[in-house]
Amino acid sequence: MSVDERVLQEVQQRVLWLATSIVQAANSRPDDRSGLKVGGHQASSASMVGVMTALWFGRLTADDRVSVKPHASPVLHALSFLLGRLDASYLPRLREYGGLQPYPSRTKDPDTPDYSTGSVGIGATAPVWGAVARRYVETHSDLKPAGRQISLLGDAELDEGAIWECVADPAVQRLGEVLWVVDLNRQSLDRIVPDIAIGRWMGMFAAAGWQVLEAKYGRRLQALFARPDGARLRERIDGMGNEEYQWLLRSAPDVLRDRLVGDDYALRVLLEDLTDLEVSAALRDLGGHDLVLLDEVFSQVSSDCPTVVFAYTVKGRGLPIEGHPGNHSALLTAEQYAGFAAAVGMSPDEPWQAFDASSEAGRLCAEVAARLHREPVALLEPPAVPVELGRSYRGLHSTQATLGRVLTDLARDAPDVAARVVTVSPDVASSTNTGGWINKVGVWSAQDRRDWFADDGDRLVRWRETSSGQHVELGIAETNLVGLLGELGSTWSTLGQPLLPIGTVYDPFVARALEPWVFGTYAGGQSILVGTPSGVTLAAEGGAHQSITTPSIGLETPGVTAYEPAFAVEAEWCLLDALSRLGRPGGESAYLRLTTRPLDQALCALPDDPAEREQRRRDVLAGGYRLRTVEGDPDVVLAVVGAVVPEALQAADRLTELGVQADVSVVTSYDRLWRAVQLRRGLLRGPAHGVDETLLDRLLRPAPLVTLLDGHPHTLAFLGTVHRVPVTCLGVQEFGQAGSLADVQRHHGLDAQAVADAALDLLDEVG
Repeated sequence: MSVDERVLQEVQQRVLWLATSIVQAANSRPDDRSGLKVGGHQASSASMVGVMTALWFGRLTADDRVSVKPHASPVLHALSFLLGRLDASYLPRLREYGGLQPYPSRTKDPDTPDYSTGSVGIGATAPVWGAVARRYVETHSDLKPAGRQISLLGDAELDEGAIWECVADPAVQRLGEVLWVVDLNRQSLDRIVPDIAIGRWMGMFAAAGWQVLEAKYGRRLQALFARPDGARLRERIDGMGNEEYQWLLRSAPDVLRDRLVGDDYALRVLLEDLTDLEVSAALRDLGGHDLVLLDEVFSQVSSDCPTVVFAYTVKGRGLPIEGHPGNHSALLTAEQYAGFAAAVGMSPDEPWQAFDASSEAGRLCAEVAARLHREPVALLEPPAVPVELGRSYRGLHSTQATLGRVLTDLARDAPDVAARVVTVSPDVASSTNTGGWINKVGVWSAQDRRDWFADDGDRLVRWRETSSGQHVELGIAETNLVGLLGELGSTWSTLGQPLLPIGTVYDPFVARALEPWVFGTYAGGQSILVGTPSGVTLAAEGGAHQSITTPSIGLETPGVTAYEPAFAVEAEWCLLDALSRLGRPGGESAYLRLTTRPLDQALCALPDDPAEREQRRRDVLAGGYRLRTVEGDPDVVLAVVGAVVPEALQAADRLTELGVQADVSVVTSYDRLWRAVQLRRGLLRGPAHGVDETLLDRLLRPAPLVTLLDGHPHTLAFLGTVHRVPVTCLGVQEFGQAGSLADVQRHHGLDAQAVADAALDLLDEVG
């Protein structure tokens, strides 16, 4: 270590003081009478102070990117303050509106962390997908390889499945720039982690091809181990369970020795020249708090494979609540805080003190700030996306098949746009109709790989893996897919290189991928998630592959526009509109719900007149259009989404035969229609692009309303509020089952007769 350890210890102590004070100040603000606590995590922050001080003031470079565990955000802000990246006025404003976020947020915090964290396990894996995204950009631009992707995570996060889905993916084994540092403090929120899991964890990482390192015992303990019979002390500490170790930490110094050595005479002799306080300090001397040892361990990190460092720590290290099993959300009392201030030579009344610029610590902070300084990223404007591609769709087409056609057409007609498109799939590329696109652009790999089946003419998908490919195929884990999707969708702001990422996943499994995708969107990622095939329309696959709630997901997710087109040309328009919103400030993600059911494109009744056709396109993007209009006032309006448009048209024909006049309106984006309703009421929050409040009156004439979609019926219930009319909502309300399309639609009440009957019943109710 090139830095004077004494000076570094001084910095570490100031970081601990500032991080603790940030939480203390947040909980000392005047009571807002809400009855809600402010909260914060002083103990979780304290256990990470050593690791983060050693990293920031040691081997971190300006090219590195770091994801900080959620509960250590005060440590991150303390470091930002000492390095001149955060004004002192923010320090007392943790968890305050307009202040510091509870957990690191790269879109909301003033010191702009590298990664957003807060969703346990998701922020920890983000640097892995950030590494893949950067490598992808490097192979498609003049960006040079640089920097590590580092994740600082808590040991309790290793319980999350997202962690192990990520670790086990074969693509991760080649990412030598990835470094994880696990804060092994052996406590979770409610308890001490039972048993000793470290051996199992280390074996799992090693089996996945990771380098495994430890920072287990500090130099004081190691010196004791080196004494005669020192091995007995190591065996004693290594062999005890987590609960016993925490119990010993909380033992008073005058009883600790007896509890530690028991009737082992050799251990008693080993420690006889130490005072009780020295024995207590030695027990706490773990590697995660030894700055010199940590630097030595970091110096051993490989560049040939991903690395995990297990840093043993004491939760709450250096605070009065150190090692307490209930300290997770504990707050220092006023007396404890005052005592802590006195111990470190600080004032509770003036806590926000940086180092004097002329002091050794002040000069060190200035040197590190200069070393870690980054120039602002120059944002490259993404290419303009055409509004349509001019293909004529005739005969039978599904919206799922249209996805692949649009992508291949884009490569031909708008190559500058297509060059920015990157598709991602969890081993379902061919079954989601992206095979043609993959054949055209190839599969991406950081290094070119031999295609052993190049001479096989029977393959539908030619699997050419090169560094110039534009499709990334992961293992069959949706969490990995959307984790990568979020980081690919962030390169416009993190690297200045906009990508247009599209992820395809079976629609029933969108919910499995939802949390990390939403979190990626929250963190600034802009991407398109395509859920296909969708609904009970996928009749033969049975209930396990029939999605029900996904329309609501699209409607209710912030920062996302949801589309569910019925016809091929609509799918083209919606996809191009979604692409046009990516890779830019103020951009937005999108969710497209597509289907395998081929529809007769003549039912679309696309206008021939160019002006009318353009108005249809605008209406489709704004949320819908009127497909069939009866003369005079309608008796009833049928509002229908996606794959069940034929059933709505057939129901309208049956109603006509009975003398009931029915308009048929096609909803293409329930999301934008909802925003239009909110805009009309003056309640819209969030972006208004693509929202046309006037469309509501063109789409729906005042009449009793029947809504129909292959999903949960409540999705369209709000449409009844447009004209304050009675409404009946049809859709899927129970798990599906296998069968023919006709049988399954009849079972769920989605067939034409059920729609017509619902309309007649509604008209009977209203007289």
